Amino acid sequence: MSDSRPDPAGAWFRAEIVEQPDALLRLLDGAATIVEAGRAIRRRRPRFVRLVAHGSSDNAAVYGTYAFGLLGGIPAFRDSISLSVYYGVEHELRPAPVVALSQSGRTPDVVEYVERARRRGALTIAVTNEPASELAGAAEIVIALQAGVERAVAATKTYVNQLGALALLSAAVGDRATSMAEELRRTADLLALTVEQLTSEAEAAARQLVFTGRLFAIGRGLELATAREIALKLTETCRIAAEPLTTTDLSHGPVAALDPLFPVWAVATRDPCLPTVLEAAERVRASGAALIASGDAAGEVEGAGLRLAVPTAPLPVLAPLLSIAPGQLVAGALAAARGLDPDRPVGLQKVTLAA
Repeated sequence: MSDSRPDPAGAWFRAEIVEQPDALLRLLDGAATIVEAGRAIRRRRPRFVRLVAHGSSDNAAVYGTYAFGLLGGIPAFRDSISLSVYYGVEHELRPAPVVALSQSGRTPDVVEYVERARRRGALTIAVTNEPASELAGAAEIVIALQAGVERAVAATKTYVNQLGALALLSAAVGDRATSMAEELRRTADLLALTVEQLTSEAEAAARQLVFTGRLFAIGRGLELATAREIALKLTETCRIAAEPLTTTDLSHGPVAALDPLFPVWAVATRDPCLPTVLEAAERVRASGAALIASGDAAGEVEGAGLRLAVPTAPLPVLAPLLSIAPGQLVAGALAAARGLDPDRPVGLQKVTLAA
Protein backbone atom coordinates (compact mmCIF):
# COMPACT_ATOMS: atom_id res chain seq x y z
CA MET A 1 0.00 0.00 0.00
CA SER A 2 1.44 3.36 -1.00
CA ASP A 3 1.96 6.35 1.28
CA SER A 4 -0.43 8.52 -0.74
CA ARG A 5 -3.98 8.36 0.53
CA PRO A 6 -6.44 6.70 -1.86
CA ASP A 7 -9.75 8.28 -2.81
CA PRO A 8 -12.36 8.57 -1.50
CA ALA A 9 -11.76 9.57 2.12
CA GLY A 10 -11.97 6.54 4.40
CA ALA A 11 -10.66 4.13 1.76
CA TRP A 12 -7.84 2.97 4.01
CA PHE A 13 -10.23 2.32 6.89
CA ARG A 14 -12.58 0.27 4.72
CA ALA A 15 -9.74 -1.62 3.03
CA GLU A 16 -8.26 -2.57 6.40
CA ILE A 17 -11.60 -3.91 7.62
CA VAL A 18 -11.75 -6.12 4.53
CA GLU A 19 -8.14 -7.21 5.09
CA GLN A 20 -8.75 -8.46 8.63
CA PRO A 21 -9.23 -12.18 7.80
CA ASP A 22 -5.93 -12.26 5.90
CA ALA A 23 -4.22 -10.35 8.70
CA LEU A 24 -5.46 -12.91 11.22
CA LEU A 25 -4.08 -15.74 9.09
CA ARG A 26 -0.69 -13.98 8.95
CA LEU A 27 -0.69 -13.84 12.74
CA LEU A 28 -1.33 -17.57 12.87
CA ASP A 29 1.56 -18.22 10.50
CA GLY A 30 3.80 -16.90 13.29
CA ALA A 31 2.00 -18.82 16.04
CA ALA A 32 5.16 -20.51 17.36
CA THR A 33 6.29 -17.37 19.19
CA ILE A 34 2.87 -16.92 20.78
CA VAL A 35 2.78 -20.53 21.90
CA GLU A 36 6.26 -20.28 23.43
CA ALA A 37 5.21 -17.10 25.27
CA GLY A 38 2.24 -18.98 26.71
CA ARG A 39 4.49 -21.82 27.82
CA ALA A 40 6.84 -19.32 29.46
CA ILE A 41 3.90 -17.98 31.46
CA ARG A 42 2.83 -21.52 32.41
CA ARG A 43 6.33 -22.46 33.60
CA ARG A 44 6.23 -19.63 36.12
CA ARG A 45 2.94 -20.85 37.61
CA PRO A 46 1.76 -17.29 38.30
CA ARG A 47 -1.23 -16.45 40.44
CA PHE A 48 -2.34 -13.82 37.91
CA VAL A 49 -1.32 -11.87 34.80
CA ARG A 50 -1.09 -8.09 34.43
CA LEU A 51 -2.28 -6.40 31.22
CA VAL A 52 -1.39 -2.81 30.32
CA ALA A 53 -2.56 -0.77 27.33
CA HIS A 54 -4.41 2.33 26.09
CA GLY A 55 -7.22 2.95 23.61
CA SER A 56 -8.20 0.08 21.31
CA SER A 57 -5.38 -1.96 22.84
CA ASP A 58 -6.99 -1.49 26.24
CA ASN A 59 -10.27 -2.74 24.81
CA ALA A 60 -8.37 -5.81 23.64
CA ALA A 61 -6.99 -6.11 27.18
CA VAL A 62 -10.57 -6.26 28.48
CA TYR A 63 -11.01 -9.29 26.25
CA GLY A 64 -7.73 -10.65 27.59
CA THR A 65 -9.02 -10.69 31.16
CA TYR A 66 -11.68 -13.16 30.05
CA ALA A 67 -9.46 -15.13 27.67
CA PHE A 68 -6.85 -15.85 30.34
CA GLY A 69 -9.50 -16.95 32.81
CA LEU A 70 -11.46 -19.11 30.37
CA LEU A 71 -8.61 -20.61 28.36
CA GLY A 72 -5.55 -20.35 30.59
CA GLY A 73 -7.13 -20.89 33.99
CA ILE A 74 -5.33 -17.82 35.35
CA PRO A 75 -6.95 -14.57 36.51
CA ALA A 76 -5.81 -11.49 34.61
CA PHE A 77 -6.46 -7.83 35.25
CA ARG A 78 -5.73 -4.49 33.59
CA ASP A 79 -3.15 -2.86 35.82
CA SER A 80 -2.91 0.87 36.47
CA ILE A 81 -0.07 2.42 34.51
CA SER A 82 -0.46 5.68 36.41
CA LEU A 83 0.21 4.16 39.84
CA SER A 84 3.62 2.90 38.77
CA VAL A 85 4.73 5.46 36.20
CA TYR A 86 3.27 8.71 37.51
CA TYR A 87 2.64 8.16 41.22
CA GLY A 88 5.78 6.09 41.70
CA VAL A 89 4.12 3.27 43.62
CA GLU A 90 6.53 0.33 43.69
CA HIS A 91 4.40 -2.79 43.47
CA GLU A 92 5.92 -6.24 43.75
CA LEU A 93 5.84 -7.00 40.03
CA ARG A 94 8.12 -10.02 39.78
CA PRO A 95 5.58 -12.81 40.45
CA ALA A 96 3.12 -11.77 37.73
CA PRO A 97 3.87 -11.80 34.00
CA VAL A 98 3.15 -8.52 32.23
CA VAL A 99 1.46 -8.48 28.83
CA ALA A 100 1.72 -5.01 27.27
CA LEU A 101 -0.38 -4.21 24.22
CA SER A 102 0.40 -1.33 21.88
CA GLN A 103 -0.22 -1.35 18.16
CA SER A 104 2.58 1.13 17.49
CA GLY A 105 4.81 0.01 20.35
CA ARG A 106 5.69 3.66 20.95
CA THR A 107 3.34 4.70 23.77
CA PRO A 108 5.79 6.16 26.32
CA ASP A 109 4.16 5.19 29.61
CA VAL A 110 3.42 1.65 28.45
CA VAL A 111 7.09 1.30 27.50
CA GLU A 112 8.18 2.70 30.86
CA TYR A 113 5.86 0.36 32.75
CA VAL A 114 7.39 -2.62 30.94
CA GLU A 115 10.92 -1.38 31.60
CA ARG A 116 10.19 -1.08 35.33
CA ALA A 117 8.51 -4.49 35.47
CA ARG A 118 11.41 -6.18 33.70
CA ARG A 119 13.97 -4.55 36.00
CA ARG A 120 12.04 -5.99 38.93
CA GLY A 121 12.18 -9.49 37.49
CA ALA A 122 8.75 -9.86 35.87
CA LEU A 123 8.34 -11.81 32.66
CA THR A 124 7.44 -9.11 30.12
CA ILE A 125 5.62 -9.77 26.84
CA ALA A 126 5.01 -7.11 24.20
CA VAL A 127 2.08 -7.53 21.79
CA THR A 128 2.68 -5.03 19.02
CA ASN A 129 2.46 -4.51 15.28
CA GLU A 130 5.94 -2.94 15.29
CA PRO A 131 8.58 -5.53 16.29
CA ALA A 132 11.34 -2.89 16.03
CA SER A 133 9.56 -0.45 18.36
CA GLU A 134 10.57 0.83 21.78
CA LEU A 135 8.10 -1.50 23.48
CA ALA A 136 9.54 -4.50 21.68
CA GLY A 137 13.00 -3.47 22.80
CA ALA A 138 11.86 -3.17 26.41
CA ALA A 139 10.15 -6.56 26.65
CA GLU A 140 11.67 -10.01 27.07
CA ILE A 141 9.33 -11.65 24.55
CA VAL A 142 7.78 -9.98 21.51
CA ILE A 143 4.57 -11.12 19.84
CA ALA A 144 4.41 -9.44 16.43
CA LEU A 145 0.83 -8.90 15.28
CA GLN A 146 1.72 -9.32 11.59
CA ALA A 147 -1.22 -7.13 10.62
CA GLY A 148 0.74 -5.18 8.01
CA VAL A 149 0.90 -1.41 7.86
CA GLU A 150 -2.26 0.15 9.26
CA ARG A 151 -2.70 3.50 7.48
CA ALA A 152 -6.00 4.58 9.01
CA VAL A 153 -5.64 6.23 12.39
CA ALA A 154 -8.71 4.35 13.65
CA ALA A 155 -7.49 0.80 14.37
CA THR A 156 -9.23 -2.24 12.89
CA LYS A 157 -7.00 -5.12 11.81
CA THR A 158 -4.52 -4.58 14.64
CA TYR A 159 -7.39 -4.82 17.14
CA VAL A 160 -8.66 -8.11 15.71
CA ASN A 161 -5.13 -9.51 15.66
CA GLN A 162 -4.66 -8.49 19.28
CA LEU A 163 -7.77 -10.52 20.16
CA GLY A 164 -6.41 -13.45 18.16
CA ALA A 165 -3.00 -13.20 19.83
CA LEU A 166 -4.56 -13.09 23.30
CA ALA A 167 -6.80 -16.07 22.54
CA LEU A 168 -3.85 -18.15 21.33
CA LEU A 169 -1.56 -16.96 24.14
CA SER A 170 -4.16 -17.84 26.77
CA ALA A 171 -4.83 -21.21 25.15
CA ALA A 172 -1.10 -21.95 25.18
CA VAL A 173 -1.04 -21.23 28.91
CA GLY A 174 -3.78 -23.82 29.23
CA ASP A 175 -1.96 -26.27 26.90
CA ARG A 176 -4.66 -25.93 24.21
CA ALA A 177 -2.74 -24.03 21.54
CA THR A 178 -3.05 -26.50 18.66
CA SER A 179 -6.82 -26.72 18.75
CA MET A 180 -7.13 -22.96 19.28
CA ALA A 181 -5.03 -22.22 16.20
CA GLU A 182 -7.37 -24.39 14.15
CA GLU A 183 -10.45 -22.64 15.51
CA LEU A 184 -8.90 -19.23 14.82
CA ARG A 185 -8.38 -20.21 11.18
CA ARG A 186 -12.05 -21.13 10.97
CA THR A 187 -12.88 -17.80 12.57
CA ALA A 188 -10.87 -15.98 9.89
CA ASP A 189 -13.01 -17.64 7.22
CA LEU A 190 -16.19 -16.61 9.04
CA LEU A 191 -14.89 -13.07 9.43
CA ALA A 192 -14.41 -12.76 5.68
CA LEU A 193 -17.99 -13.92 5.16
CA THR A 194 -19.25 -11.51 7.82
CA VAL A 195 -17.61 -8.45 6.29
CA GLU A 196 -18.88 -9.35 2.84
CA GLN A 197 -22.46 -9.94 3.97
CA LEU A 198 -22.77 -6.95 6.31
CA THR A 199 -21.33 -4.20 4.13
CA SER A 200 -24.64 -3.20 2.52
CA GLU A 201 -26.53 -3.63 5.82
CA ALA A 202 -24.04 -1.34 7.55
CA GLU A 203 -24.55 1.33 4.90
CA ALA A 204 -28.32 1.13 5.41
CA ALA A 205 -27.86 1.39 9.18
CA ALA A 206 -25.60 4.42 8.74
CA ARG A 207 -28.33 6.24 6.84
CA GLN A 208 -30.64 5.80 9.83
CA LEU A 209 -28.00 6.99 12.30
CA VAL A 210 -26.70 9.97 10.34
CA PHE A 211 -28.15 12.53 12.77
CA THR A 212 -27.25 10.63 15.95
CA GLY A 213 -25.24 12.67 18.43
CA ARG A 214 -25.01 10.32 21.41
CA LEU A 215 -25.22 6.59 22.00
CA PHE A 216 -24.68 3.90 24.61
CA ALA A 217 -23.01 0.62 23.59
CA ILE A 218 -23.73 -2.23 25.99
CA GLY A 219 -22.24 -5.68 26.42
CA ARG A 220 -21.39 -8.16 29.12
CA GLY A 221 -18.53 -10.57 29.73
CA LEU A 222 -16.41 -11.17 26.66
CA GLU A 223 -18.53 -8.73 24.66
CA LEU A 224 -17.80 -5.81 26.96
CA ALA A 225 -14.60 -5.45 24.95
CA THR A 226 -16.72 -5.25 21.79
CA ALA A 227 -19.05 -2.65 23.24
CA ARG A 228 -16.05 -0.56 24.25
CA GLU A 229 -14.44 -0.84 20.84
CA ILE A 230 -17.68 -0.04 18.98
CA ALA A 231 -18.15 3.05 21.16
CA LEU A 232 -14.57 4.14 20.50
CA LYS A 233 -14.90 3.66 16.75
CA LEU A 234 -18.12 5.69 16.60
CA THR A 235 -16.58 8.43 18.74
CA GLU A 236 -13.31 8.82 16.90
CA THR A 237 -14.59 8.40 13.34
CA CYS A 238 -18.12 9.83 13.51
CA ARG A 239 -17.93 12.38 16.34
CA ILE A 240 -20.69 10.63 18.25
CA ALA A 241 -20.58 10.86 22.04
CA ALA A 242 -20.68 7.09 22.44
CA GLU A 243 -20.20 5.55 25.87
CA PRO A 244 -19.70 1.85 26.58
CA LEU A 245 -21.49 0.28 29.54
CA THR A 246 -22.00 -3.15 31.00
CA THR A 247 -25.60 -4.24 30.94
CA THR A 248 -25.72 -3.83 34.72
CA ASP A 249 -24.20 -0.35 34.63
CA LEU A 250 -26.93 0.76 32.23
CA SER A 251 -29.54 0.01 34.91
CA HIS A 252 -27.66 1.84 37.68
CA GLY A 253 -28.36 5.35 36.43
CA PRO A 254 -27.62 5.83 32.73
CA VAL A 255 -30.99 4.35 31.74
CA ALA A 256 -32.55 7.55 33.09
CA ALA A 257 -30.88 9.53 30.28
CA LEU A 258 -32.54 7.54 27.50
CA ASP A 259 -35.13 9.00 25.17
CA PRO A 260 -36.28 8.39 21.57
CA LEU A 261 -33.25 10.34 20.26
CA PHE A 262 -30.72 8.40 22.36
CA PRO A 263 -30.05 4.99 20.74
CA VAL A 264 -28.50 2.02 22.50
CA TRP A 265 -26.32 -0.54 20.69
CA ALA A 266 -26.57 -3.98 22.32
CA VAL A 267 -23.95 -6.65 21.56
CA ALA A 268 -25.85 -9.91 21.93
CA THR A 269 -23.95 -13.20 21.74
CA ARG A 270 -25.16 -16.70 22.68
CA ASP A 271 -23.12 -17.23 25.80
CA PRO A 272 -23.92 -17.32 29.53
CA CYS A 273 -24.22 -13.51 29.66
CA LEU A 274 -26.95 -13.28 27.01
CA PRO A 275 -29.88 -13.17 29.49
CA THR A 276 -28.48 -9.99 31.07
CA VAL A 277 -28.17 -8.39 27.61
CA LEU A 278 -31.75 -9.27 26.71
CA GLU A 279 -33.00 -7.93 30.04
CA ALA A 280 -31.12 -4.66 29.52
CA ALA A 281 -32.47 -4.40 25.97
CA GLU A 282 -36.00 -4.72 27.33
CA ARG A 283 -35.36 -1.78 29.65
CA VAL A 284 -34.08 0.22 26.71
CA ARG A 285 -37.18 -0.62 24.69
CA ALA A 286 -39.42 0.37 27.59
CA SER A 287 -37.71 3.76 27.75
CA GLY A 288 -38.65 4.47 24.15
CA ALA A 289 -35.04 4.64 22.99
CA ALA A 290 -34.02 3.23 19.63
CA LEU A 291 -32.32 -0.15 19.89
CA ILE A 292 -29.54 -1.55 17.68
CA ALA A 293 -28.63 -5.22 18.04
CA SER A 294 -25.55 -7.01 16.76
CA GLY A 295 -23.88 -10.33 17.39
CA ASP A 296 -24.97 -13.88 16.67
CA ALA A 297 -28.02 -13.44 18.93
CA ALA A 298 -29.13 -10.14 17.37
CA GLY A 299 -32.34 -11.82 16.24
CA GLU A 300 -33.27 -12.54 19.87
CA VAL A 301 -33.26 -8.85 20.89
CA GLU A 302 -36.92 -7.88 20.82
CA GLY A 303 -37.79 -4.44 19.55
CA ALA A 304 -34.49 -3.76 17.81
CA GLY A 305 -34.98 -1.38 14.92
CA LEU A 306 -31.63 -2.33 13.44
CA ARG A 307 -30.12 -5.81 13.50
CA LEU A 308 -26.62 -6.68 12.32
CA ALA A 309 -26.24 -10.41 12.86
CA VAL A 310 -22.95 -12.27 12.59
CA PRO A 311 -22.25 -16.01 12.32
CA THR A 312 -21.70 -18.07 15.43
CA ALA A 313 -18.00 -18.40 16.21
CA PRO A 314 -16.38 -21.86 16.41
CA LEU A 315 -15.94 -21.26 20.15
CA PRO A 316 -17.83 -18.76 22.35
CA VAL A 317 -14.52 -17.22 23.44
CA LEU A 318 -13.82 -16.25 19.82
CA ALA A 319 -17.15 -14.46 19.28
CA PRO A 320 -15.63 -10.95 19.76
CA LEU A 321 -13.46 -11.45 16.65
CA LEU A 322 -16.67 -11.56 14.62
CA SER A 323 -18.94 -9.26 16.64
CA ILE A 324 -16.66 -6.26 16.21
CA ALA A 325 -17.19 -6.24 12.42
CA PRO A 326 -20.67 -4.61 12.46
CA GLY A 327 -19.35 -1.73 14.56
CA GLN A 328 -16.38 -1.18 12.29
CA LEU A 329 -18.49 -1.28 9.13
CA VAL A 330 -21.14 1.07 10.50
CA ALA A 331 -18.46 3.49 11.72
CA GLY A 332 -16.93 3.64 8.25
CA ALA A 333 -20.26 4.06 6.48
CA LEU A 334 -21.55 6.59 8.99
CA ALA A 335 -18.38 8.68 8.81
CA ALA A 336 -18.77 8.82 5.04
CA ALA A 337 -22.44 9.77 5.35
CA ARG A 338 -21.48 12.62 7.67
CA GLY A 339 -18.67 13.86 5.44
CA LEU A 340 -15.92 12.76 7.83
CA ASP A 341 -12.67 10.90 7.18
CA PRO A 342 -12.01 7.86 9.40
CA ASP A 343 -8.53 7.58 7.92
CA ARG A 344 -7.48 10.82 9.58
CA PRO A 345 -9.94 11.97 12.26
CA VAL A 346 -9.40 15.57 13.32
CA GLY A 347 -7.14 15.88 16.37
CA LEU A 348 -6.07 12.23 16.48
CA GLN A 349 -2.78 10.49 15.79
CA LYS A 350 -1.71 6.86 15.69
CA VAL A 351 0.45 6.94 18.80
CA THR A 352 -0.92 7.63 22.27
CA LEU A 353 1.56 10.04 23.78
CA ALA A 354 -0.23 10.70 27.05
CA ALA A 355 -3.21 9.42 28.98
